[in-house]
Amino acid sequence: MRSIWNGAISFGLVSIPIKLVNATESRSVSFRQIHTEDGGRVRYKKVCELDGEEVAAADIGKAYEEADGTMIPITDEDLAALPLPTAKTIEIVAFVPAGEIDPLQMEAAYYLSANGVPAAKPYTLLREALKRSDKVAVAKFALRGRERLGMLRVVDDVIAMHGLLWPDEIRAPEGVAPETPVTVRDAELDLADALMATLGEVDLGTLHDDYRTAVEEMIAAKAEGGEAVAPPTPGEEGGGGQVIDLMAALESSVRAAKEARGEGAEVTELKPRATKKATPAKKSTASKSATKKTTAKKTTAKKTTAKKATAKKTTHKRPA
Repeated sequence: MRSIWNGAISFGLVSIPIKLVNATESRSVSFRQIHTEDGGRVRYKKVCELDGEEVAAADIGKAYEEADGTMIPITDEDLAALPLPTAKTIEIVAFVPAGEIDPLQMEAAYYLSANGVPAAKPYTLLREALKRSDKVAVAKFALRGRERLGMLRVVDDVIAMHGLLWPDEIRAPEGVAPETPVTVRDAELDLADALMATLGEVDLGTLHDDYRTAVEEMIAAKAEGGEAVAPPTPGEEGGGGQVIDLMAALESSVRAAKEARGEGAEVTELKPRATKKATPAKKSTASKSATKKTTAKKTTAKKTTAKKATAKKTTHKRPA
């Protein structure tokens, strides 16, 4: 791999000559701009706004534009004269646990290669020290005309460096979270946990770019004189913005994930919580009223029977 920067790692008083190599590459399919009428390439020309003439790359310099539009020319000599101790040095400033680095800060990744035989011993020393400490190194370095922040860690037997954004370059997430108050029930969280457990883990090496594959197949088909791939029907697209039954969607997701893994698709549907009903209370009141009426009837009947018995006794005594 071709190096993009040569310098040294400053580890206290230890200097480790290294070469910087890109650790990643873009595999996306790139397109050219063409004139749709005849298929000719469309190219951009760099033209001076003052005289309208095309400017060669060798005649193009740098300038800083002020608020009023005034241009202040800046030369490479001006930048080289600035006091920049990290111009050719990756200066380690601290060792911290990896969890203290915010993933939002991470940018491009590089491999650090030992530059020459004398660099092998100090390079290995730093690598093994990072392994044993279970920490990462925070460093400052200069690349492409500006000073940057970096994080050094061990990948297999190589020291890798991730470019980091400066803390003041990370925006605060203001106005991003939902503004409407939302309550999530325990039942919904339980189903979300079940879905996470069902999906499980994945080997990242097995993942690939399906869109890039489709683009390459479409290009190959058109190159052979075939037709382009038919676009998906509207029914196949996701229904973003539609109101969905969250519980039903979670249950269906768990079921589909289990079927994809060849497991049983049984999903226990959570029953709604029982609510208090007023009917039993009404029945109780009604039963009490019925009891009172029955008791009243029995009392009245007893009194009527007693009166009749008294009347009979009185009638029976008069002849005597």
